[in-house]
Amino acid sequence: MERSLTMELVRVTEAAAVASGRWMGFGKKDEADEAATSAMRKVFDTIPMRGTVVIGEGEMDEAPMLYIGERLGLGYLPEVDVAVDPLEGTNIVAKGLWNALSVVAIAERGNLLHAPDMYMDKLAVGPKAVGHVDIEAPVKDNLLAVAKALGKDVNDLVVVVLDRPRHAGIIEEVRRAGARIKLIPDGDVAAAVNTAFPDTGVDLLLGSGGAPEGVLAAVALKCLGGEIQGKLLPEDEEQYHRCQDMGIGDPARILTMDDLVKGDDAIFAATGVTDGELLRGVRYNGTVATTHSIVMRAKTGTVRFIDGKHRLEKKPHLVLE
Repeated sequence: MERSLTMELVRVTEAAAVASGRWMGFGKKDEADEAATSAMRKVFDTIPMRGTVVIGEGEMDEAPMLYIGERLGLGYLPEVDVAVDPLEGTNIVAKGLWNALSVVAIAERGNLLHAPDMYMDKLAVGPKAVGHVDIEAPVKDNLLAVAKALGKDVNDLVVVVLDRPRHAGIIEEVRRAGARIKLIPDGDVAAAVNTAFPDTGVDLLLGSGGAPEGVLAAVALKCLGGEIQGKLLPEDEEQYHRCQDMGIGDPARILTMDDLVKGDDAIFAATGVTDGELLRGVRYNGTVATTHSIVMRAKTGTVRFIDGKHRLEKKPHLVLE
């Protein structure tokens, strides 16, 4: 893939973040998501690539744009798989909470898992704990392994878990083992990425969340040298067959990094919509918006943090014509 795509993708996430950030705190998650999706789609039309959405806003009959199978970009090489979440954390934006992101990931064509829209059990860690965890092992064993890998005591660990009734058992096991828990309302892509940055104070992500978000997190952690393991959780026979139709012959098997994102190259970009441990949210001052983004590439291991200042009167549609 062309290295210039790294900076091009930041333009995509910046536009979606600036558009959706205006809805922060208004209690209107659908409007925020629509704003992010529309802005992201417009900027994609300017990107020099031939992209196909493999993780997006749903099927063609469910989403007017950024639907699975939609073609993106100017239509010439490189040919890539595209995974998007224009607004990861719609409820977060509606309520003015932490860690909403606009997210895009790409890899060479055929290298991203076509993850069905269902739950996935996940375990994510940063680089130092890679190879020391097993999603099928008891929670306590994984905590002991991560603590040893990081040179910490178990009671120093912080484990991020989505605040859901289904996670009551995991929460009890983590607390019984002596580790601390950070419960989040939404946004487990941000939580997974945070495990790779010691300054965020996040050591481990546990629990189930959306499978598409698991692929996005896998691209980020591939760039950062971290790890995520997953296991799809189909709720009925229809979802089970849906997995098989999307090329996952055995939905019960453990999905490794190589299953979620193949090859040695992938690019991940994210812009903060609301403040988080890693990225600041969008700030507005009249006709100027400031953004804080991260973009990284697996092939080179390069990680860039980008501060953007946008003169909105000069690009009314968030795209320079």
